[in-house]
Amino acid sequence: MSTAASGTPTLRRIAHLDMDAFYASVELLRYPQLKDLPVVIGGGRRAIQDALEALHAADLANADPAEPEPPWDEAAQRAALRRIPLDAFARLSSYTGRGVITTATYAARQFGIGSAMGLMKAAKLCPQAILLPVDFEEYRKYSRQFKSIITEIAPLMEDRGVDEVYIDFTDVPGGQREGGRVLARLIQKSIFEATGLTCSVGVAPNKLLAKMASEFNKPRGIAIVFDADLESLIWPLACRKINGIGPKADEKLKRFGIATIGQLAQCDLAWLAQTFGPKTGAWLHDASHGRDDRPVVLDSEPVSMSRETTFERDLHAVRDKAELGAVFTRLCEQVAADLQRKGYAGKTIGIKLRYDDFKSVTRDLTIDHYTADAKTIRHAAGLCLKRVPLEQRLRLLGVRVGALRKGSGAQASEENRATAPVNTAHKAINSIAITDQLF
Repeated sequence: MSTAASGTPTLRRIAHLDMDAFYASVELLRYPQLKDLPVVIGGGRRAIQDALEALHAADLANADPAEPEPPWDEAAQRAALRRIPLDAFARLSSYTGRGVITTATYAARQFGIGSAMGLMKAAKLCPQAILLPVDFEEYRKYSRQFKSIITEIAPLMEDRGVDEVYIDFTDVPGGQREGGRVLARLIQKSIFEATGLTCSVGVAPNKLLAKMASEFNKPRGIAIVFDADLESLIWPLACRKINGIGPKADEKLKRFGIATIGQLAQCDLAWLAQTFGPKTGAWLHDASHGRDDRPVVLDSEPVSMSRETTFERDLHAVRDKAELGAVFTRLCEQVAADLQRKGYAGKTIGIKLRYDDFKSVTRDLTIDHYTADAKTIRHAAGLCLKRVPLEQRLRLLGVRVGALRKGSGAQASEENRATAPVNTAHKAINSIAITDQLF
C-alpha cells in the first residue's frame, strides 16, 4: 500500500488481462461467417487453399473478358476468406490423425471440447465443428497490437505470453476508481475498438488473486476482488484454481480431503511443510490466504526458446530419415528465426523426443559461444541425437536453445560460428563428424 499526494492510502491494484479464446477470436476476424459456430484450431491448410482456388476460378469465369484480370495478391486472398462458403470448411468428422486442439471457440467448448484435447476425441464430441489451421504469425501480430494499446493507457505491464498480461493499476489515473473497474473497462473498450477482440480482466491486491479473478466472468468480463472478499469469493474455489497447483498436487490434496482453497487455508502450516516440503508447504499456506508479494516485472527475460512438432504418424529414424531430416532442419531454422527476431542468442542447445509409447527423453550440450545461427544450432542438436536410442518410432521432435543472452554482444563472430568447439564436458561428442548425423 502506497500513499497518494493527498495523504490517502493507495490500495495496491494489480490486473490480470486474458484475451477471450484468443486464437479462435483472431480467426473469426478473418472468417466472420463462422461467428457463433463451433470452431476448433489445429487442422491443416488444405481445405482453405482449395476453397480460395475455387473462389478465384469462379471470379475469373464470371469476369468480363474485356476487363483486365484482377490481382490475386495477399490482400485479395485475405478479402476472399470472408466469402468462403460454410460447406467448404473442413469438419472435425473428417479428421484422421493425432493432432491436438490449440484452442476452440466458446460455442465449441459447450460440447466439452478444450485446448490440448486430441482432435479425434473432439470429433466424437462435436463432429460438426469446423476445423481451421493454426497461424501463429497472425496471432503474434494481434498480440503486439493489444499490448501496445495497454501500455499507452497503463505503462506498467508484465508480458506473460501471447494472450495474457499483468498490469499495475495502482498509480494509474482511474486505477483506484471502483477498485479498478473504470480503468479495466477503458482498456477493454480500447482493445475492442482497435482490434475487434474481447478480453476479460481481474483486478485484485496481487497477481495471484488477479489471475483467478480474470476467470470469474469470461468472456468479456471484469471481476474486482479486495482483501475482504477472500472468504466469500476465493475460498469456495477448487484448489486447482490457484495458479501453480497442478494435477499431481491437487490429487495429493484430495487424498487428505482438501478440495477447496478454504479447506487448504485451514491446514496447519507445520503439517503442510511436513507433507509437501518446507518451501511448497509455505507457498500453499500463503496462496490459500491470498498472500502474494510478487511485483509486476516489466522486462521478463526468456530462459529458453524452443520449437517442437507432433507427427501425424509415428516416424522411424532409419525408414523415415529424409522426412525426419527435413522436419529437424525446419525446427532449427524456426528457433534461429525466433532468436534473431527477438534479439537473443544462446549457448545451450538441446533436443526433445517422444516415442510411440509416450515416453520422452531430452539431451543438451553447451557450446563455448552464443549463437542464433540455424546451421550451428542444427549441428549441435544433431550431436545430441547421437546420445539417444532411436530404435523406437517417434511421435514428437523438438529443438531448444537455452542460456540466452540479449543484444549484439551475444552473437558469436561469423568466423567462429562454424568452427567453435563444444565445452570440455562434451569434447567426445564434438569428435563426431557432422556428415555422420542421424537426420
